[in-house]
Amino acid sequence: MPSKRPTRPDGRQSVPPRNDPEHPWRAEGVPDRANGGDGGEAPRGGGFRPGRNSYVFWLLLLTVFVVSYLSMHLTGKQETVTVPYTAFTEQVANGNVKDVYTKGSQIQGDLIKPQQVPGQDNKAKTYSAFETLRPTFADDKIFSLMVSKGVQVEAKPVTQNRSLLANLLLSLLPVLLFVGLWIAALVWLQRRMKRGGGGGLMGGFGRSPKPVTPDEKRATFADVAGIDEVEAELSEVVDFLKDPAKYRRLGARAPRGVLLTGAPGTGKTLLARAVAGEADVPFYSAAASEFIEMVVGVGAARVRELFTEARKTAPSIIFIDELDTIGRVRGGGAGMGGHDEREQTLNQILTEMDGFSGSEGVVVMAATNRPDVLDPALLRPGRFDRQVAVSPPDLDGRVAILRVHTRDVPLAGDADLTGVAKMTPGMTGAELANLVNEAALLAVKRGKDAVDMADFHSALEKVQLGTRRSLVMPPEERRRTSYHESGHALIGMLHPGADPVRKITIVPHGRALGVTLSTPEGDRYAFDEDYLRGRVIGALGGMAAEELVFGVVTTGSESDLEQVTRIARGMVGRWGMSARIGPLSVLPAEGSDPLGQYAAQGTLDAVDEETRRIVDDCYAEALRMLGANRDKLESLAASLLEHETLDETAAYAAAGIPRMSKDA
Repeated sequence: MPSKRPTRPDGRQSVPPRNDPEHPWRAEGVPDRANGGDGGEAPRGGGFRPGRNSYVFWLLLLTVFVVSYLSMHLTGKQETVTVPYTAFTEQVANGNVKDVYTKGSQIQGDLIKPQQVPGQDNKAKTYSAFETLRPTFADDKIFSLMVSKGVQVEAKPVTQNRSLLANLLLSLLPVLLFVGLWIAALVWLQRRMKRGGGGGLMGGFGRSPKPVTPDEKRATFADVAGIDEVEAELSEVVDFLKDPAKYRRLGARAPRGVLLTGAPGTGKTLLARAVAGEADVPFYSAAASEFIEMVVGVGAARVRELFTEARKTAPSIIFIDELDTIGRVRGGGAGMGGHDEREQTLNQILTEMDGFSGSEGVVVMAATNRPDVLDPALLRPGRFDRQVAVSPPDLDGRVAILRVHTRDVPLAGDADLTGVAKMTPGMTGAELANLVNEAALLAVKRGKDAVDMADFHSALEKVQLGTRRSLVMPPEERRRTSYHESGHALIGMLHPGADPVRKITIVPHGRALGVTLSTPEGDRYAFDEDYLRGRVIGALGGMAAEELVFGVVTTGSESDLEQVTRIARGMVGRWGMSARIGPLSVLPAEGSDPLGQYAAQGTLDAVDEETRRIVDDCYAEALRMLGANRDKLESLAASLLEHETLDETAAYAAAGIPRMSKDA
């Protein structure tokens, strides 16, 4: 029996569990119609529902009919045994024949006492019903003998002819049974697909629903931090849902659709939930991929049902996550299979949003990190007519987010959330939440009662560098790794404008044998050419140190070279930092379709040549800087070999370079 859904004093459910797996969306704050709500539908659950169970009734009725008919016509008769004519005459002479039925030379009848089957060694096998054939040359007085023995003789067909109705029923019975089973299988398969069953022939077409855990407290703007400007923009939607009459008096209408764009983890879904919680309206959420099935038309039907449910509880909010899954630009070839299903689902969403009137009070919110691939019909006024960019938080925003996520985490006296925020530029809200959780896990593992700054440092190291590996390196390889990481760090310390070095380690983390961590002093949103060249030189510092000291190049520079190539190609082909290419964007944006480039082959060749020139110049500069500061490189490598890990202060002290902050 399903558990009772938690309700609030106003009669709205906080987060009803998804007891009905036919609906791929989750809901919050929906009125409890079964307990004195606004009425309407009967509660879903048990009980006989004719639309759903009628096929079971007809199948059972057909089965009962078949069994009854067969039992009447095919049961109650013993097995008839064919016996020789001589055995038949012997039984007549012995007075053991009860009755016979004849037609021509065919004789069929029953014995008074069962006899052993002639010619069988198994004496346990007997017969009572028999049939035989009287030879044409027989001249015995069998009829007179049977009369004298009291045998009842009837002259009628041995096999009775059935009526026309009986023949018709027996002929159609297999067909009716097959059709009934086929229809029952189709209905069962359709229900199985809707419920997302994994078994069966086509069970994989369904999608298992994600359960929703009831939550007594709905999200509000108090749970959202670090993106105040986004909250201010969405406050209009909240105000409209609370008091729509105020806007209608002046002829204004709320946005029909709000599209939240931004990198993963920036809090788009939480924002949508907070809007619904702040306005205290029902909230229906679903991932766009949950509407898509292999069977064309299922997604469109689910969209219609979702919007119908939302209208019943208006004012309400519908939230569709990862909209780019079904909202990509239409066209581009004949639609078949999943492609056609995606377009039909998108068309249904467009139709439903266009069919709204201001009085219905249903606001559609959606989230995506790829707004550039969405169909223009989605973004026109009247549908998603408001786009809100959700960016990673700045320093103050990260401090606020850390405070939200540490509300239930006991902190030690030395825990400095501002210091943690300064060490995490560019991190999103989800990444900061994960950082706090990792720090709490480490504190529990270390037997502490509160999370201190050392736990945050260790958690940040695990998140940014990866998990430590217990790998014992040979002394020569360990020495080479120390020079490699010292090369990275020394160039970061010497190059003007480079990001400060925060930590150096030759303890293997993840896939890396050693790591040098550098982060900027504050948030940066635009990068000039000098800064990017400095990053390329710093990334090449490890390879340059190995060549300078050992005269070899190893595979340890693989990830460095990938980073160098990405930055240098972006400088030339995307950001106009090459005089030869000029202010042109000839390469597709990162993450876009690589076939989307539209430059001529000659221009692409020029991009490759300019990229190589920049990397060669930067590598030469790295060799020059390390050669001019060989003593600092040796000192830093020796200290790293001794201590394995150096923090910011120890690293600058080992290199003999004063640490100067930008504020100094």
